[in-house]
Amino acid sequence: MANRQGAAWTLEARPWAEARAVRNVERQLTRWGLPMPAGLEAVVRLLVSTTAADGGRHISLHLAEENRRILALALSHRADPPPLSEGVLTRLQGLGALSCGTESTVEGRQVWAVVPATV
Repeated sequence: MANRQGAAWTLEARPWAEARAVRNVERQLTRWGLPMPAGLEAVVRLLVSTTAADGGRHISLHLAEENRRILALALSHRADPPPLSEGVLTRLQGLGALSCGTESTVEGRQVWAVVPATV
């Protein structure tokens, strides 16, 4: 997704982070002239809750769109995250992700999903 429009937000890893993340995503998609695709709200909530559960003080959410596909990526900012909850990637696929994955780096755990930008 090299030539894409994108946005990013830093959120406290608190119970209200999921709702705030969804609002941010909806506003950004509106700015881009895109509707909120079916399943994207649940995908964003799962990404945010998964990275918040890593125990860091904050998380970041990154959003990009290219060729009618939306990438949502959450980063925990905790270098030594606990093992990923079983079934997270399967749940993302069940929510409509075309592809999804996770990676742990010195920056923290990244969990991402690509969904079609259609309703």
